Amino acid sequence: MPLYEYMCLDCRRHVTVFFRSMATARDEDARCPLCGGAQLQRLVSLASVVRSEERRLEELADPGLMAGLEQEDPQALAQFMRQMSAEAGESLDDELTETVERLEAGTSLDALNALDEPMHQPPASNGAPSQPGVAQPDVAQSDVAQS
Repeated sequence: MPLYEYMCLDCRRHVTVFFRSMATARDEDARCPLCGGAQLQRLVSLASVVRSEERRLEELADPGLMAGLEQEDPQALAQFMRQMSAEAGESLDDELTETVERLEAGTSLDALNALDEPMHQPPASNGAPSQPGVAQPDVAQSDVAQS
């Protein structure tokens, strides 16, 4: 039961096509499972190497890389993230790719964390400025007008 990878020239997507047997696996019979298109271009599939979990962990436990992680080296963290992505067989999403590129450029972890923090606290519902960790009194406008 072979699986072949194609680029559909109709919908411009990378697709996988299943055939019941090697005898029925013909490119001219392949159809895009997404759009039904027949203009498919066969791609060379990535080969996979079977390794034990122990072997994979050994490869990730590079002493130089671990030393960089312990010292909070941004480039070492970026390299580790790329290796983990490759080991998992998953590509990094756009946001994570941007983070890795910033780490590779030498952006510190503190600077990256500061980018994720909000610039200011939202105002309390009664218009008074809020302070983190301080409860705001629940004062209705009618109560204010009466005093």
